[in-house]
Order: sequence, then C-alpha cells, then structure tokens
Amino acid sequence: MLEIYLPIVQVNIDIFLLLFLSLVVGVLSGLFGVGGGFLMTPFLIFMGIPPVYAVPNEVNNILATSVSGSLTHWFKDTLDYRMGLMIVAGGVVGTLLGISTFSYFEGIGKISVIISLLYMYLLAIVGTLMLIEVFRVATQKTTKKKLHDHNWLQGLPLRMRFQKSRLYESALTPILLGLIVGFVAAMMGIGGAFLMVPAMIYIVGMPVKLIPGTSLFVTIFISAIVTILHSFNYGTIDFFLVIPLILGSIVGVQLGQKLGQYLDGNQLKSSFAVLLISVAIAIAYDSFFREQSQLINEQKVIQTDLNQYAEFSLKLSNEFPFLYGAFAIISAIGLGILAAVLRKIISDLRKKKPSEKVKFPVK
Repeated sequence: MLEIYLPIVQVNIDIFLLLFLSLVVGVLSGLFGVGGGFLMTPFLIFMGIPPVYAVPNEVNNILATSVSGSLTHWFKDTLDYRMGLMIVAGGVVGTLLGISTFSYFEGIGKISVIISLLYMYLLAIVGTLMLIEVFRVATQKTTKKKLHDHNWLQGLPLRMRFQKSRLYESALTPILLGLIVGFVAAMMGIGGAFLMVPAMIYIVGMPVKLIPGTSLFVTIFISAIVTILHSFNYGTIDFFLVIPLILGSIVGVQLGQKLGQYLDGNQLKSSFAVLLISVAIAIAYDSFFREQSQLINEQKVIQTDLNQYAEFSLKLSNEFPFLYGAFAIISAIGLGILAAVLRKIISDLRKKKPSEKVKFPVK
C-alpha cells in the first residue's frame, strides 16, 4: 500500500488501488466502446474523492482513453465520422447547459445527492431497457426483416444520408442525442457512452461494429469541453490524480478492444446491460444504507508539506486555470495517441513476422 497526496483535492489516496481500478475500467471501456466514467466516477467517490473533484478528473481520464480507443477504430475503419460530428454538434450545447446546472447545485450544496441520484436512476433504467430488448430479440421467431427498423425520430425533418452506417434519416436524431449526452457528461463526469451505445443501437439504428469507435470519437470532443470548463470555473483538475487514471486506463482499453474481437454483438449488449444495473445497485446501497464516502474522507490525513511538483501544480491551477485545463487536455490526448500508435506498431510487427517454415535442400 502506497499513498500519495493530491494537492488540489487535498486527500491521500492509495496509488496501487487507483491504478488497478483504472486498468479494470479501461478494459471495460475498450470492450464495450464506452468512456468508463459511469464506473470510475463512483469508484473515486467511494475512495473518498469529493464529487466536485471526481467528476472533472475522470472526464479528463476519459479523454485519453477515448483518443486511444477511437484511433484504434480509425486504423480498422470502424468509425462513422459524419454521424459522430452530428452528435458532437448537439453535445456542445448540452455540455454548456450541464455545466450551468452543475454550478447551480454546487452553489446550494446539493451536488453530491444529485450525482448519486442521476447515476442510480439512469444506469438502472438504461440497463433494464437493454435487457428487455435483448430478451425480446432472443425469444422472437426468426423472420426476414428489413435492413433497418425505422422509428418516428428518424423521420424528423432535415434528413440526410450517412454512407458509412448505410442510413438515411433526420440529422436532428443524432443532434438531440448529443444534447442529452453532453448534459449528462457535464453533470456526472462521464463520456456519455452508456447512453450513446444503446441509443445508437435502438434509436439511430447504426450497425453494431461502428458503434464503439463512433461513440469514443464523440466522447473526445465532449470530454475536452467538460474538462476545460470545470478547470476554468472551479480549478478542480488534479494532475496527481489524472495521470495514474490515464496510465491504467489506456493500457486497459487496448486489452479490452482485443478481448472484444472474440465476442459477438448480442453478448456485448447483454453484458453491458447487466453491468449498468450492477453499478446502479451498488450506488443505491452506498447512498442509502451506509455513509462509506464520508467515513473514508474523515479518515484521510491532510498533508500540508508539499513537494515542489505539488506546489507548482497548485499554483498553476489557482493562477492560470484555463492554461492548466488546456495542459490537462493536451497531456491526455498525447498519452492516448501514444498508446494507440504503440499498439498499431506492435500489431504491424506481428503481422510481418515471418511464418514460413525453413526449407532444407533436397539431395
């Protein structure tokens, strides 16, 4: 057990536990095509990180894993840019609305309760609906179906063609999806993919193979905006927390993507639904049956003797919050790109490895 002091958050935290949890969440992120914040943010709160700090620091971590994951999907050509940009357009507006709402509840001291309730209800509802759909499809008789099932949202005005996804539907559908995702991301410290993934499947109607890469692509932009706004408004980004989160997550996301190659679409859907419901139950238990986070916070020893790096980080955050946030974004993007490029190089080297058998001369 090795504890480090977080100068911005002002608590001590077990670095090995933090690295392990971020690695596990990274694997799930790569496996399901989500940012992983719906798991990591509650974990941080359970470990004693106040929600006002857990939210922006995990969003910064999501940025790195999303860059790494989406680049990997770009190399494989499993990403719909046009659909992604439509979702991002709505996500920008949603993020601004979310930050304003976050500021209001933070001002009246109710943000911790709101975050817990949002996690509990949203994860439970989305997970249950996905399980119902998986069960319905599994028990349905096999009949010849059209390429895509259309709903009324897809028939809204401003219809356009998405060549990659082989869809022709209203641009308002992904824009409205982005609006909701951006709002939830700013409030809950997530990339919003746990909402995007089922919505892309059941509302937008995208092919399953394009969903992980596209959702991670969208998450890059939304998480970058959330990070810079939280840093500028509150000064809550802590590099001593972000860096371990990123290091564990970017390794995990590569492992998760590799594992995902051996699972089919239905397995991923049902596993994702069960995961959402499990996290919702854990949050409900922690919120209503015990005060774990408060107990942990009370046990933390506040260290005031900072080293030169901690002092520099604290000073930069207080005096230049926008610059500090921008540096956090650049660091996350850089580490994410590095992880994806390294995996690409390793993958190419394996493919080029000579597999021919040694031929001996015939006498």
